[in-house]
Amino acid sequence: MSCLYEVAYGDGSYPVGDFAAETLTLGDSAPVSNMAVGGGHDNEGLFISATSFSYCLVDRDSPSSSTLQFGDSEQPAVTAPLLRSPRTNTFYYVGLSGISVGGQTLSIPSSAFAMDDAGSGGVIVDSGTAVTRLQSGAYGALREAFVQGTQSLPRASGISLFDTCYDLAGRQSVQVPAVALRFEGGGELKLPAKNYLIPVDGAGTYCLAFAGTSGAVSIIGNVQQQGVRVSFDTAKNTVGFTADKC
Repeated sequence: MSCLYEVAYGDGSYPVGDFAAETLTLGDSAPVSNMAVGGGHDNEGLFISATSFSYCLVDRDSPSSSTLQFGDSEQPAVTAPLLRSPRTNTFYYVGLSGISVGGQTLSIPSSAFAMDDAGSGGVIVDSGTAVTRLQSGAYGALREAFVQGTQSLPRASGISLFDTCYDLAGRQSVQVPAVALRFEGGGELKLPAKNYLIPVDGAGTYCLAFAGTSGAVSIIGNVQQQGVRVSFDTAKNTVGFTADKC
């Protein structure tokens, strides 16, 4: 069940949001039923003064749980600028400067990832979106380079939003080009192959886990974030990425 809650405190702070009764499990302890949980949508006061947090999404086939931490984490292996949009404060924008495939930076104009003065465009880091979406030109360059590097692999028909798929039935391993995200300031996040070539059925079909978008905003989705601790520091205006830190 869920309902709306609002609480006012003596210092003038208040939260407003959805109240829900959930089942809570901590580690290996027995689950606790009917745990009261509040999801605040409008929170004002000193209780929201924390300026940093991080999360790590485990691999989709892992039995382990993902983690969320509040406060400072260890120094990230890769950092990038955390950008602000004048249009909305809902999303976390990151300064993405380019993408490389097979060690070669793709020929993508910087405007493909840039946010203009009005706050249109840019790249957001989103734990709720599954597959990374790129502007059509950027995605086309990525797909072309990836296809060039996988000519020895048998192709399969596209599935849903995936248009670059392979029939890998019966194969224990394959060689595919390395894919990396490059950020303003020189940081580079090298993605493991399982974060961009994913199974889509039980018959050995794997697809490139990127897609194009006709919208102005590009999105780094959670498939590409799996196994990476992603940290946000709103005081320092940085986004951090550290592999294998779940």
